[in-house]
Amino acid sequence: MRTLIKNGIVVTASATSHADILIEDEKIIALEANSTAAADLNFDAGGKYIFPGAIDVHTHLEMPFGGTVTADDFTSGTIAAAAGGTTCIVDYAIQTPGQSLGEALETWHRKAEGRCAVDYGFHVAITDLNENVMAEIPPLIEKGYPTFKLFMAYKGVFQVDDATLLNVLKTSGHAGGLVLVHAENGDVIDVLTKEMLAAGKVEPLYHALSRPPQAEEEAVNRFITMAELTGAPAYIVHLSDAGALGRVAEARIRGLQIYAETCPQYLFLNIGSYEEPDFGGAKYVMSPPLREEGNEEFLWSGLETGNLQVVASDHCSFNLKGQKDMGRSNFTKIPNGAPGLENRVQLVFAGGVNGGRISINKFIDLVSTAPARLFGLYPEKGTIAVGSDADLVIFDPDADFEISAATHHQNVDYNPYEGFGGKGVPRQVFSRGRLIFDEGRFVGEPGQGMFRKRRPFNGM
Repeated sequence: MRTLIKNGIVVTASATSHADILIEDEKIIALEANSTAAADLNFDAGGKYIFPGAIDVHTHLEMPFGGTVTADDFTSGTIAAAAGGTTCIVDYAIQTPGQSLGEALETWHRKAEGRCAVDYGFHVAITDLNENVMAEIPPLIEKGYPTFKLFMAYKGVFQVDDATLLNVLKTSGHAGGLVLVHAENGDVIDVLTKEMLAAGKVEPLYHALSRPPQAEEEAVNRFITMAELTGAPAYIVHLSDAGALGRVAEARIRGLQIYAETCPQYLFLNIGSYEEPDFGGAKYVMSPPLREEGNEEFLWSGLETGNLQVVASDHCSFNLKGQKDMGRSNFTKIPNGAPGLENRVQLVFAGGVNGGRISINKFIDLVSTAPARLFGLYPEKGTIAVGSDADLVIFDPDADFEISAATHHQNVDYNPYEGFGGKGVPRQVFSRGRLIFDEGRFVGEPGQGMFRKRRPFNGM
């Protein structure tokens, strides 16, 4: 079947042009102005933008945490992704103690197979390292799993020691992998948390105060030091703080292969949200926490200058009622995380492009092209080119939107960006040439999304 999309403004990370797009067998087969090609299906973009499908490389769907499981599974989460213009996600298969990495992947494949509305891949989170687990890393890279996550926080649950960090960096780096870290000093956080609970400080605000910016900056610096020792590339997830960003910038000036992402919550929200009445502050309990007002401007600058390469969502949704309220009398019992998969693209477009902070081409790079390059999906994904997957978004830059839990597709009872508005709406979303979202309605099928093997790390 052939599909032709006419009269659009094609935007990639490197160029903006008027072109028609011809699709066949899930791939883009031609890009030309005023195409007269015959097609079975025709779409008129009407002068709107056409973006490459966005890629979210940080999601947590159907993930057990804190005695519960995230509210979005691989069906609701990927439908929400499609609604927001995201056509590929990379989720985390998390090893439990005693498991092999292969067993962790089998568990997550069972959760996702036949249920995803968009394409997907997996990082592997290592929590229990031994010689057998270490030996799994090189073959997993060859099989399409080139990225491994380690936690420097969550003491007694996920946190690993420095020896584990160093050994995984060495093994992964030599085999063509990329190590990702959650960078916060878990030992410092553990001490501060115990002090606050002993003093009766149990409200959501104290989650943030127990995880100060210095705990993030120290962990980022320590991880960079280990990456430098091993010569391995390294990636910091959900970077939230100006001081931590400074460490990344310094390392990159010195020529180290250090990469980092931030998330919309750190660009649009701040620590004042924890003061929301009636336990509303629990909606914003995530790690790292929200920072002081004004910190976001440093992060926007990092995106503009290239010291931050990616905006991901860290989508980790828990309902306020029945899940987050488990911590009403103790902030440590509040499941960490918030939804964001559906709203990431619109927020970055509205705040970045319309806000005059970044160009539209930089926007595409942050939400699609750089994630594809860093995580082994380019050029099949992350761009609009002959031979690429026909993952496309017809985007109306002039349409108004207002974010609300009443209208979002995420399976969670609140939205941290409730009432946020702006201009820029995905009108149609195509996954490998198939229309899956049309004018506010999901028209695809769960199970249409395919698992994607990814290539070894090859830089930007």
